[in-house]
Amino acid sequence: MEPTAALVWTQYALCVLAIGIAGVKLTDYGDSIADKTGMGGSWVGLVLIATVTSLPELASGITASAVAMVPDIAAGDVFGSCVYNLALLALLDLFSRREPVLARVQRQHVMSAGFGILLISIAGLTLLAAQAGLSGLALHLSWGTPAIVLIYAVAIRTLHGFREEEVEEFAEREPDRYAGRSLRYIAIRYAAAAVVVVAAGIALPYVSADLALVMGWNQSFTGTLFTALSTSLPELVVTLAALRIGAVDMAAGNVLGSNMFNILVLAVDDLVYTRGSFYADISAGHLVSAFTAVAMTGLVVTAIYYRPRKRVLHIGSWASIALFGLFGLNTWLSFYLGAIDIGH
Repeated sequence: MEPTAALVWTQYALCVLAIGIAGVKLTDYGDSIADKTGMGGSWVGLVLIATVTSLPELASGITASAVAMVPDIAAGDVFGSCVYNLALLALLDLFSRREPVLARVQRQHVMSAGFGILLISIAGLTLLAAQAGLSGLALHLSWGTPAIVLIYAVAIRTLHGFREEEVEEFAEREPDRYAGRSLRYIAIRYAAAAVVVVAAGIALPYVSADLALVMGWNQSFTGTLFTALSTSLPELVVTLAALRIGAVDMAAGNVLGSNMFNILVLAVDDLVYTRGSFYADISAGHLVSAFTAVAMTGLVVTAIYYRPRKRVLHIGSWASIALFGLFGLNTWLSFYLGAIDIGH
């Protein structure tokens, strides 16, 4: 019996609701654990937060690649999440009462943005090579996977000193919301929230595949738009929370750091996908999101240096308007290219 559209949309809404609610708790508990264990003032705390917000992408990607065998959903989730995360920086302008957000971000974030561009570009080149039949390194593993893992490790090590001061400032501004509760109490609830997020992440690839079926859409499009939207909710929560206390650098660091981790998730997807070459079995249409993410990151770098201070139509800076424009273009092209099933 084929699923109905109403049933599939209900399942999708439930997954979004679960990730949204549990993602809020997961982020709060993760930050509190970092504070209580002394990691709040170190780069380990930052990595913990970035990992927490990207946990849905990891769970969804592993399930899509290793169990459901829908690699297009996994790839669409990763590349689509990178685009969504960068659009969050534009969204912040709508909530910022002071000058545009990108005018307040410190220039040290250019380094993490540069590593993000490098990682996304390596993933895009790996996809291009796979479409030409040049993806294999050993067995089903692509050559891009060890390169991504190595670059990510170098990036985290390099950013260690640059991020330490930023995380300390955030920890000082944000009081311990669980001062009267033990670390064990928080850890148990952290684990419970993680289970909910992972469960929803496991269900999402199946729901997305059914969504593509009932709506007549391509899996690369549903992965890029709908799966990526739901798995990016924790990033939205952290970003808005950081803006609320004035920690715009933490917001920018979370977005750019999450994008780096997302590409690492792509390497994990390649490792667990054993049916063949992961990159050869996904649509070349994902290159649209990869190119868009690179362009959006480049735009963020330009804005950080240029410091745009005027708002266009009292909405946001020219950089934010351009980010929204690129996001809209990516959505339209993903739908159009998915409709003609490019590369297959």
